Amino acid sequence: MPQSPFPDVTHRLVPSPAGRIHLVEQGTGPLVLLVHGFPESWYSWRHQLPALAAAGYRAVAVDVRGYGRSAKPAEVSAYRLLDLVDDNVAVVEALGERSAVIVGHDWGATIAATSALVRPDVFRAVGLLSVPYTPPGGPKPSEVFARMGGEEEFYVSYFQEPGRAEAEFEPDVRGWLAGFYAALSADTMPAPGAPDPHFVRPGGALRDRFPTGSLPSWLAESELDLYAEEFERTGLTGALNRYRNMDRDWADLADFAGAPVTQPSLFAGGGLDASTTWLADAIEAYPTTLPGLTASHILEGCGHWIQQERPEEINLLLADWLSAVAPR
Repeated sequence: MPQSPFPDVTHRLVPSPAGRIHLVEQGTGPLVLLVHGFPESWYSWRHQLPALAAAGYRAVAVDVRGYGRSAKPAEVSAYRLLDLVDDNVAVVEALGERSAVIVGHDWGATIAATSALVRPDVFRAVGLLSVPYTPPGGPKPSEVFARMGGEEEFYVSYFQEPGRAEAEFEPDVRGWLAGFYAALSADTMPAPGAPDPHFVRPGGALRDRFPTGSLPSWLAESELDLYAEEFERTGLTGALNRYRNMDRDWADLADFAGAPVTQPSLFAGGGLDASTTWLADAIEAYPTTLPGLTASHILEGCGHWIQQERPEEINLLLADWLSAVAPR
């Protein structure tokens, strides 16, 4: 397990429907649950834990099931969104709390939004980083992704085939992670007009379009080592199983098709992040889909790993928002 650089954090294993969830906690006050994305861990919140604790909050970053020291069920179907919502509820209860503010990045944003949508009794406010909220419903996800890219294959479809991305990843975990992080970071992503790293050419691999050379400025060699050590131990299958349940999620959440998230909410995205640009229509729809939105920010010149690329800005945005939605 990565050793925390912060002396005041507490590592815990708490029971959940997955079996156990590993979390890292710092501070006292209203509970703020931090949910990471792919392919990361609780460590992606290393800059937010001390900042939120200093602002008067009980900041708790989890390893999502399938990651880190959290349980890794063998069944692919055990990674549905509703299962992850249940894990989040279990964490809140295990910490002796009745409610929490939930903040997520990347897949964690979708997990956070779904948690708020399905369990508004537990999650009283929601912060979304990098990936905008889109209500459940619409066309079946696998059919949408299959139509993207023309002759090339969209990365989500690539990830959905069991074993395929694992075979690319496992021979060089550290190098693959370095390339993936660099491909979506503002200072190392491919130049405009270069082949898009979100797509795979016929017969190729996703990493064929990863940048090589320098790490992103936000990622030190020692920090990459910590991420790599985790995934060398756990493998990537648990993390990839999130992608392999998108059609199941579509069916599971059919009763919530088109439903807004009404709690107080925050959105922040990177101006250079494909998640922000591809889903611009979702951001424009926020008056309908996030009627409780209190703040929305696009950080110009920022890539996908927003809370690590711009930690000071995100810490200030979160602290200011939390002071309004979860006063100490």
